[in-house]
Amino acid sequence: MSGLNLAQLQAVHYTEGPCLVLAGAGSGKTRVITHKIARLIETGLAPKRIAAITFTNKAAAEMRERASGLIGRQARDVLVCTFHALGVRMVREDGHALGLKPNFSILDQDDVTSILKDCAGGTTDAATARQWQWTISGWKNQGWDARKALAMAKDDHERSIALIMQRYEERLTAYQSVDFDDLIGLPMRLLKGHPEVREKWQRVLGHVLVDEYQDTNATQYELLKMLVGERARLTAVGDDDQSIYGWRGATLDNLKKLPVDFPQLKVIKLEQNYRSTSAILRAANHVIGPNPKLFPKTLFSELGEGEPVRVQDCDNEEHEAERAVARILSLRAAANPPPAWKSFAILYRANHQAKPFEKALRKANIPYKVSGGTSFFDRAEIRDLCAWFRLWINNDDDPAFLRAVANPKRGIGHTTLGALGSFATQHRTSMFGALFNAMLPAAVPKRALDGLAEFGRAINDLEYRARHTHGAQDARAFLADWLKDIAYEQHLYDAEDSEKVAAARWSNVLEFCDWMAQRAGGQIEDAAGTTTHKETKSLLEVAQTIALLSTISEREQEQDMVVLSTLHASKGLEWPHVILAGVTEGMLPFKLDDDEGRQQKIADDVAARLQEERRLMYVGITRAQASLAVSWTKKRKRGREMVACQPSRFIAEMKLDAGTAREDPREKLRQLRAEFAARAQAAAPAVRA
Repeated sequence: MSGLNLAQLQAVHYTEGPCLVLAGAGSGKTRVITHKIARLIETGLAPKRIAAITFTNKAAAEMRERASGLIGRQARDVLVCTFHALGVRMVREDGHALGLKPNFSILDQDDVTSILKDCAGGTTDAATARQWQWTISGWKNQGWDARKALAMAKDDHERSIALIMQRYEERLTAYQSVDFDDLIGLPMRLLKGHPEVREKWQRVLGHVLVDEYQDTNATQYELLKMLVGERARLTAVGDDDQSIYGWRGATLDNLKKLPVDFPQLKVIKLEQNYRSTSAILRAANHVIGPNPKLFPKTLFSELGEGEPVRVQDCDNEEHEAERAVARILSLRAAANPPPAWKSFAILYRANHQAKPFEKALRKANIPYKVSGGTSFFDRAEIRDLCAWFRLWINNDDDPAFLRAVANPKRGIGHTTLGALGSFATQHRTSMFGALFNAMLPAAVPKRALDGLAEFGRAINDLEYRARHTHGAQDARAFLADWLKDIAYEQHLYDAEDSEKVAAARWSNVLEFCDWMAQRAGGQIEDAAGTTTHKETKSLLEVAQTIALLSTISEREQEQDMVVLSTLHASKGLEWPHVILAGVTEGMLPFKLDDDEGRQQKIADDVAARLQEERRLMYVGITRAQASLAVSWTKKRKRGREMVACQPSRFIAEMKLDAGTAREDPREKLRQLRAEFAARAQAAAPAVRA
């Protein structure tokens, strides 16, 4: 505890009741959470009765690693997980009270889109189905079911979506499946409607710590309230100035409710920043200043004044990208040794802004990576294999059945599957269950019937073997035999014109199988890449966890590359040198006057959106440790046209001194030299050729 400041020590040692820790950017919140876990154990609370809840697998892995470094083997017994992982655990254990089997399926986004299209008769395009999905997700995050949504509908458009939601709920029940929102909503229903389940979980969890509390939505807050009960052993750690996820249901109302629902709440502010220089923090404090405050605080730093914050005005997006590259090269040239490439980040409001920066970095032969790219589990080949696993776990999962039966192809066409689907609906069974119905031969052709029967037997056999396959070596052998039996490698080569692409996809499959085998062997990697060993699992148990994971490992590989990232994806991260790009009106803040024609513009709504955009700017500024440059363009492309731009109002709100707001001539000269050197370096290969 010796390295903690006074406010951190206060937060760690307060264990008597509910506690809100207002942790400003870079103020050491993860350190406080892990030290508080240690303190709770020291006071006699069993590690298995402590839950630390985060929002991402990566954050959970980092917290697990930090806790392990502090308290050793006891950290293994602490429940460190995401909200959704906790929801899965609760529903697997007690979902029978809601009519769910323990082996229910978790649907991904594409499955949900497909089911919603089917609910509308199959004639709807995917874009419309995704819009319905967002609306239904928003309702679920408020704790509404279809009946409540129908009662609260404001117009015919919302009423029609509520009716589709009703059909969607019926299908989820039939498929014994849940979506991601249900992993919060169903546990809430369990605790609210079943006192014995509520009492059980309140006994199980002696203290609950929640990271990034400002990102919770209405349903998550209700779930938390029921988990901690009247004893209210709760530590919420968050920052109202970093609440940037309003578009997905996060609400600052949850911070307002805490002192009302828990009158004995103790509020502790962490205002000392250990990340950024005073110049950077001063700009951040000025930007966030105009927003209304729930709990006023001002960040300060003891790291010195540091470099002044720079503002770069650029002619257009290409010029902005060139200047960003020049700045990176200039900062590297000015230091000995030069900082690593991974010390630099270029942050922007929207994904499409990355393109000119990618071109400029490639031209200068600078390695880079775009953060937030396609998840490993979103790749088609991995989704194919996961469909098979889901069907082993839950035979009633019709979306998984349709994907597995078609990949690889086995001569079962759309007509046959349509007839099978109609037969299953008529007999109130799943498509897989229909395979074994004695009346099926009358509904589908003999040739197709043989293929369907063979597929059904194969699934049953694989499920049995997966249930009895334990440990890494056996799992590896099982997966290799299975892929060979279904000729999946050949399927990939047949599906691709390019052998190189097919080989890359097959490599992904092998990597995935190796990862599965490691988890069956009890090997788990933390955020730093350290491997810990737990009990071995059956391959079927490993398959049940896949839907919750967003990456092949629970950490990002540490590569020496410049990072390109959206501001939303940058939250929780930090870099020595940050360039905030495209900071123009209409981009940051983002199209505040555009309400997409769906509803009347409401002044309060526009004000709330502006406040969230200001918080987004604040998050971007506070990612920087040593240097920060903010750039804007006088013109930018919109479609095929070039439109004039104005600097964002947030640049003026930073209140930079006149002498530091723009680069001095020496800085400009250094950047021009670096830009010239970059162009010469890029041209060199062409000259040699």
